[in-house]
Formats: sequence, C-alpha cells, structure tokens
Amino acid sequence: MLGLMLLTACGPAKKPTTVTRPRVVRDTVEVRDPDLERRAARLELRVIEKETQVDQLETKLEDARDEVVRTMAKLQTLASRAEAASAIAEADVAAQSLRTTAGGQQLPEIGQVTKLLQQSNSEFNKQNFGGALYLANQAKAAATSGRERAAAGNRGASRPGETQFALPIRLKVDSRGNVREGPGTNFPVVFGVEAGNILTGYSYTDEWVRISDDQGRSGWIFRNLITRP
Repeated sequence: MLGLMLLTACGPAKKPTTVTRPRVVRDTVEVRDPDLERRAARLELRVIEKETQVDQLETKLEDARDEVVRTMAKLQTLASRAEAASAIAEADVAAQSLRTTAGGQQLPEIGQVTKLLQQSNSEFNKQNFGGALYLANQAKAAATSGRERAAAGNRGASRPGETQFALPIRLKVDSRGNVREGPGTNFPVVFGVEAGNILTGYSYTDEWVRISDDQGRSGWIFRNLITRP
C-alpha cells in the first residue's frame, strides 16, 4: 500500500492548462461631417474667385501703366479726344445692352460699368483723354463679362441658395465628367467634359457650379471635377 502511494506521488506532473485569449483587432473609423465638407467646398470656390479677382486686378494695373505712357503722348490732341469720345459712346451702348440682356438679374457688372462710365466722363471733362479712353475700354470689357453671365443665367432659372461670383471665373476640368441641367446627379446630363477643358463659372449652390463652355453650352458641374487653370 505504501509503495503504491509512493509510485503515485512520483508519477509524471501534469502540464498547466494554457488559456488562449481571442485576438482583438481595432479598426479605425473615419467620421465625415457632410456639413463641414460643404462649407469647405464653398470656401474653396471663394478662394478661386478671389484669386481670379487678384489676377484681373494685376492685369488692369499693367494695362494702366501702359495707358499712362500712351496718355502722355496723346494728351489734349484732337485724335485722342475723338478716340476717347468714341470709346465712351461705345461703352454707353454696351451698358444699355447689358441692362437689356440682364433683365431682372442683379449683376455686379452693371454697377461696375456705371461707375467706370462716370469716371471716364469725368476724366474727359478734365481733358485727360487718355484716362477717359482707358476707363471707357474697361467699362466695355466689364459689360461683355456681364452679358456672358446674363446669357448663362437666362438659360436656367436661379436656384434656391444660388450665389453669384463677383465676376465670371475661368475654370479647368480636372477629370472627366458630366455637365447636368441642374445642381445634382438626379438631373439629366447636358454634355460631357474631358480633363483639360476650359469652362467659365458664374455662380454656385452647395457643391455645384453653374458654368458655360466656349461653344455656348451651359449647365452645372460638380465642384470636385474642376480647378483653377
């Protein structure tokens, strides 16, 4: 009996039981705020708009410097007086055409053209014919931009929440996509665009931009498809 007990005590020891715990995998979940994305898209459009304005102002400044040189050469000559008077008359006609084309649209170009015409007439009365000529030409250019915007607006009624750009802006298509009749994928496709195509933007609502192309076609394009040239 004692031997049996000793044999049992000296037997092989049992291995401890190992408990295997399940492996935990932690996933990273990205939470996106649609309202924040829409605000960011609107801010990006505003940045494009302001950059376009800066570019245009820099161009106008260079033109103004050249005009000063030309004015010094032509000041108070009959030729410059006649040229300035003709340009003012053309600008006045362009302003009237802009108001007719705009209809009831509140276009920023209307105020710009009116102010430039007043300044041009004032310089002409001071016999600064070069300055009057320059301002009249600027008025005609603004009237042309306004008519382009008005024509795009007349092709479709203004949408709720639609915001006009201060001036038409040049845009480049960043990737292939579609231009639609309205600001949303539920609207029919008007035409397709390819990467590199140049468009003109007039207004936006949420993440959609009202545009036209060089062929006169117009519609709405999604913000992510366009960028600055």
